[in-house]
Amino acid sequence: MPRSSRKKTEPERPLRDEIVEALKNTFDPELGIDIYTLGFIRKIQINPDKEAVLIEMTLTSPLCPYGPRMLREVEGALKKIGLKRIRVEFVFDPPWQPSSEVRQMLGV
Repeated sequence: MPRSSRKKTEPERPLRDEIVEALKNTFDPELGIDIYTLGFIRKIQINPDKEAVLIEMTLTSPLCPYGPRMLREVEGALKKIGLKRIRVEFVFDPPWQPSSEVRQMLGV
């Protein structure tokens, strides 16, 4: 790994872990399971220098009535860990499919 890449990625690891932990404490209000375990988080892109993050996430469906609420909760959780610039983008391609673990949790 080139030296410049190492410098850039190593500081991101603790921040990424904090972000994941914050997302694990953000729950889908209808399902009662955190959005990270549900597989709603598709991408986490961090810019530690600017205290910024881009989150790509999905929902159970594009018409989920809890989307705006979850968006506010994600932004709030990430602000609590010190991120200043937070961008959350909803993506629906491919559509959300629960993992076998999540299916068991949901009893389906």
